[in-house]
Amino acid sequence: QTIANSRVLAELGVEFIEQPLPADAPAESHRRVFLESVLPVIADESCRTEADVEKCHGLFHGINVKLCKCGGLTPASRMLKQARELGMKTMVGCMIESTVGISAAAQLLPLLDYADFDGATLLAADSARGVTIRNGKVEFSSISGSGIELLI
Repeated sequence: QTIANSRVLAELGVEFIEQPLPADAPAESHRRVFLESVLPVIADESCRTEADVEKCHGLFHGINVKLCKCGGLTPASRMLKQARELGMKTMVGCMIESTVGISAAAQLLPLLDYADFDGATLLAADSARGVTIRNGKVEFSSISGSGIELLI
């Protein structure tokens, strides 16, 4: 079904599909989608650690790294660099998290093809001010370090 849907999604201007199968689906199933999808397929649940990047090569066109899952900026940076060396697309996403996490993740933008930084918009009240996104552009704070100011 994902393969058929990829054609329609491509016509609608969708750029990629984020992991359509469960992480524990057979590798052959991931590979089939990888080979037959019209759109690039980006690993999410299948790529949590540095060791997972190599495992995703040949099953996905790229990886989505989440700082909360991989252990922070340093392992995330290594994962993204490894994916680039393997010719894969790179993305950083987020969980439902404050601007603290989003501002940290934004430091990796030069290594990315895609970014998903909407986590703080899903909070009733953010605990920090920092990186903002306006009209699809990231605006960095003038505050030193990761550019955050705690509001609590």
